[in-house]
Amino acid sequence: MSDKALVRVVTAAEAAARDRSAIDGGTPSRALMQRAGAASAAEIALRFGSRLRDGVLVFAGPGNNGGDAWVVARALAAAGARVRVCEPVPAATDDARAERELALPHVELVEADSAALQAGSVYRGEGIVVDGLLGTGSQGTPRGPIGAAIAGMRTMRERATLVALDLPSGVDASTGAVHAPARAALTLTYGTLKRGHLVSRAACGRIVVLDIGLGRHAELEDGAPGLVTGAWVARRLPEVAPDAHKGTRKKVAIIGGGAGMSGAAILAARAAWRSGVGMVKLLVADDSLNAVREAEPTALTGRWPRDAAEARHELSWADAVAIGPGLGVGTVPRETLELVLREFQGPVVLDADALNVFASDVNGLAGLLAGRPAVLTPHPMEFARLTGVAVDDVQARRFDIGKPLAGHTRAVVVLKGQPTIVTGPSGDRLVSASGTPLLAAAGSGDLLTGIVVTLLAQLGDPFAAAACGAWVHGRAARLAQRGHEDVRGLTLDDALAHLPAAWRVRDTPTRYPVLLELPDLVPPRRA
Repeated sequence: MSDKALVRVVTAAEAAARDRSAIDGGTPSRALMQRAGAASAAEIALRFGSRLRDGVLVFAGPGNNGGDAWVVARALAAAGARVRVCEPVPAATDDARAERELALPHVELVEADSAALQAGSVYRGEGIVVDGLLGTGSQGTPRGPIGAAIAGMRTMRERATLVALDLPSGVDASTGAVHAPARAALTLTYGTLKRGHLVSRAACGRIVVLDIGLGRHAELEDGAPGLVTGAWVARRLPEVAPDAHKGTRKKVAIIGGGAGMSGAAILAARAAWRSGVGMVKLLVADDSLNAVREAEPTALTGRWPRDAAEARHELSWADAVAIGPGLGVGTVPRETLELVLREFQGPVVLDADALNVFASDVNGLAGLLAGRPAVLTPHPMEFARLTGVAVDDVQARRFDIGKPLAGHTRAVVVLKGQPTIVTGPSGDRLVSASGTPLLAAAGSGDLLTGIVVTLLAQLGDPFAAAACGAWVHGRAARLAQRGHEDVRGLTLDDALAHLPAAWRVRDTPTRYPVLLELPDLVPPRRA
C-alpha cells in the first residue's frame, strides 16, 4: 500500500541500519560521507550563493556528522568561498579525520575555548554558518565545548543563515526532544527523514532530503512509514469524467450537529462539496435543523434517525457516512450512533464525538464496525479517551501507538497533529506533514472529516482516502498561509477557500539530488 518510492520516516536506529546495510552491500562509509557533504555544499551554494561572498563558518563535531562538515568546508572553499572551520572537539572517527586532513589546506582553522564559543566571538560576519556538530546518533543535552558552540550559534543566526547537516545539534532524531539547539534556516538530511525532523519542525526550518546513494538499502523491511507527497496523492485521486453526474461523484451523509453545534456539521459538508462529492445529506438534531438549512442550502437535510426503518430510509442511498462533527455525548448521541452503525453497513468515517461516546470502550466500537471499511480520525485527546492511554503517552508514541487500535478495530486510524500518522489494520503506516498551525483550531477536524468521507466514497480504499485526505487538508492550510508571516488574521474559512486549489496536484519529479523538501513552518524573523 505504501509505495516503495516514498521517503521513509525513521528512528536513529533505523537510519543507522540503512547506512550499515549500504556499507555491508559494498558502499564504503567514507563514500556516503563524501556524497552527503558534496550534495550539501551544492545545495548551500545554489540556495544561498549571494551569502557565500561574506564567507562561511563551519562547526565540525567529532563524529561522522563532523566528517560531513569537513567535506562541505572543502567543497565550498573549492568553489571560491572564504571558509573558516571551528572544531570544539577533535575528529574522533577515521572517516572524519581523513576528510579533515583533505580540507585543512583549503580552509582557516579556528581555535577557541568554551567561553569564546559560548559568547559567539568566533564569528567574523560570515553570511553562512554550518552546524555539523552532532548527527543522528546524538542523545541528551549537549555539554562541554559542543554545548558552548551550540549556544554561540544561537547568537549568530540573527546575522547569518544557519544550515544544519542531518539535524540541528541538540534535536533527538528519534523523539524530536529539543535540547537547546540553534534554530536552523535549512536542514539538509540524507536518504531518509528522521522522526525528530517532523516533531521538531520549528528547530529545523526548511527540511531537504538529499539522495546519497542508499538506493534499495533505504527500503529495509522494518516497517518504517513513508511520507505522503503530492506526487503520491496525484496518482491516487479519482478523475471526474466529462459525463459525470452526482451518482458517479458519489453521495455521502454526515451525521452530527447536536444542539448548539450545527457549525461542525456545516464545516464538514462544505469540505465535502469542495472535495468533489456529488451529493451531501446532513442529519442533525432537531434543534439544529433550521440553522443547517439556512447555512447550507445545497445539502439535503433531515433529523437524526430514531428507529431502524428511519435509519434505513435516510441512509440506504449513501456511498459513505461520516458520523461525529458536533454530535455531542450522552445517551441519545450514543444510541443514534449505534443505530446508524447497525443499519448502515457501508463505509464510515468516525470523528470527534463519535469516538468520545466510546470512551474506554474500544471493544464496543470494534463490534459495531464489524470489519467494514472505516476511518477513525482522533486527535491525541480523543485517542486517549477512547483507549484509556494518557495523552502524554499518545504524543510520545505518536508514530507507533495507532497500531493496536487499528488492529483491534480493523479500521484505519488517523492520529491528527503535526505530523499526522495514518495507520492501517495490518500495521502499514503513512505520515502526512503538509499542515500548518492554521489547522490548530476548533473545526479543523470537521474539514478533514468532509474530505475523507468524500474520498472514501469515491475510492473505496480507507487507507488511501485517509492519507490523501490528510495531505490535502494540510495543503489547503499551507496555501491559505502563503505570504503570511504567521496564522494571525487567518481562519479555517481561509483553508476552506483554498481547498479547491489544494486538489490541483501533479505527479512531477524533483530536482536531483533532492528527494523531498518540506517548507519552514515558522519563517525566521530577524531582530
